[in-house]
Amino acid sequence: MLANYHTHTARCNHAAGEDREYVEAAIAAGYRVLGFADHAPFVFPGDYVSPTRMTAAETEGYFSSLTALKKEYATDITIYIGFESEYLPELLPAQDALLADYPLDYMILGQHFITPEPYGHYTGFEGDLEGLVQYTDSIIAGMETGRYIYTAHPDLYRYRGDGTEEQFRRIARYMKEKNIPVEINLLGLVTSRHYPSDTFLTIAAEEGCSAIIGVDAHEPLAFSDSAAVLTAARIAESYGLPLVDFMPGLGPL
Repeated sequence: MLANYHTHTARCNHAAGEDREYVEAAIAAGYRVLGFADHAPFVFPGDYVSPTRMTAAETEGYFSSLTALKKEYATDITIYIGFESEYLPELLPAQDALLADYPLDYMILGQHFITPEPYGHYTGFEGDLEGLVQYTDSIIAGMETGRYIYTAHPDLYRYRGDGTEEQFRRIARYMKEKNIPVEINLLGLVTSRHYPSDTFLTIAAEEGCSAIIGVDAHEPLAFSDSAAVLTAARIAESYGLPLVDFMPGLGPL
């Protein structure tokens, strides 16, 4: 595995380790590209503070730290600075204003919520078909904006009843049409979550999709789990999903 675009930091409050430790772990594991994509800050109305993402006030530290590491390790690895962010149209203008002056390289779409916190339903918790339809609609609408290079764990929504295949096929067909790889999420794989989903990967293969492995690193040690990477690669091969090494424009310098 040569690149990972799905790396978190301790700022999201559910990851551990210093920024430098992630970089050095990725180098030790042989990565050529490391993309940081911590949970993006939003400017929420009122005084709400999310417990699962960096605050707006931490944005400056995020970019200053990673920009310095990008320069320091330039001969060892290419570092890109991004975010994993939900597509929440009502919050985007304020997010855009917050990030306007920072050297943001990319975003990936991680649709953990369909409506803003604290009232939104976390899509990784048990849901229903109506919620899955809304989730699918929001992924397609979000990707249509061009804001995101791919969708993290597109099979995150936790519902596997009647109608699931139709919605998963809508996602997979869209990704194929736009030549966007579907993510095989290592965190979900190694922690035995409900994703990666056999149903989704089967449909993605039927639609002719490609795939990308996302470490979804929440600790530096995630990069040393070569067995998990090998398992993910074998999964992709077993479904007939060709793996993408580098995202366009975000390869080694």
